[in-house]
Amino acid sequence: MSLTSGRRSTLPTSPSAAPHAGRGIAALAAAGTCWGTTGVAVALIFQLGDAGPVAVSFWRLVGAIVALAPVVALRSARRRRRLAGTGRPPCPAPRSWRAAATRHRRRSGLLVAAGAGMAVFQAGYFTAVAHTGVAVATVVTLGAAPVLAAIGGRLLLAERLGAAGTAAVAGAVAGLSVLVVGDGTGSATVPGIGFALVSAAGYAATTLIGRDLGRRGQADAYTLTLVSFAVAAVLLAPLAWLTGPLPHTTHPGESALLLAYVAVVTTAVAYPLYFAGTGTVRAATAAVVTLTEPLCAAVLAVAVLGERLGAATVLGMVVLAGSIVALARTESTTARARPTGRRAGGAGRR
Repeated sequence: MSLTSGRRSTLPTSPSAAPHAGRGIAALAAAGTCWGTTGVAVALIFQLGDAGPVAVSFWRLVGAIVALAPVVALRSARRRRRLAGTGRPPCPAPRSWRAAATRHRRRSGLLVAAGAGMAVFQAGYFTAVAHTGVAVATVVTLGAAPVLAAIGGRLLLAERLGAAGTAAVAGAVAGLSVLVVGDGTGSATVPGIGFALVSAAGYAATTLIGRDLGRRGQADAYTLTLVSFAVAAVLLAPLAWLTGPLPHTTHPGESALLLAYVAVVTTAVAYPLYFAGTGTVRAATAAVVTLTEPLCAAVLAVAVLGERLGAATVLGMVVLAGSIVALARTESTTARARPTGRRAGGAGRR
């Protein structure tokens, strides 16, 4: 079923579209930068105990839920007070109940699907790492996600990248490949690549859902994040239990601080930024701009872990960064050129 089914929304008029796109790109870049610190923090957690990747992912989500729940509650209370001040009824008129119920069911279904996509992304990626290593898993997952998002955006949201956007996506995927496997390490296996593609599909699906809900104004970034985390945590709980939900560590204080950082900064802060950005730019653009993550991770690997970067890795960083900037400029230019009142999804296909 097309994500654009039902009432079709209109895109912003041309004077306001470019600023919205600029803010969305900035939010996505900030989210990717936050995510880029995850690898170093999790690597330190692994060094301090026997925590497994699924358990860390599960507790990361639980910690983020604890951090986000009061924020969402406060925002909801403020919104109710604002509506009460305008005199608008808290419930729709009887004749619009059926339409409101339909919108609510659709919104709830997409929120659950976003959480499922996030769980698939997490579990698929960690399983791919176990089968084929970090390098290949990262390239396939993060490299395939923008391509799948572009295809999904075209088929489900009727979004078009254009020649410049397509070239930027291709450049980003190429730069990512050189950045991650520039030293020639990593051995690809069929199961590993398969799980990485499944992970990429989950990431792309979450991006598309966030894009659709965001541009319709049917879910703010905080609510979308909280519900997605809750669904993903429930789905990951059995895997975490099977692999050991309570890891042992000789440095509980340091491990707790690192896990709190991962839960708050790289999750509770980063994902609302990510979902806020997906509502303002095309799905493929969102997937590419968040590739600031491996750029940040490479810089931190040098600064914190003392790793050395080869010439090929530096070249990959330059190509990836250039592609992100080029796609961001293309997105802003496209937003500025949109005619007033144009339907979302171009011709308004369902």
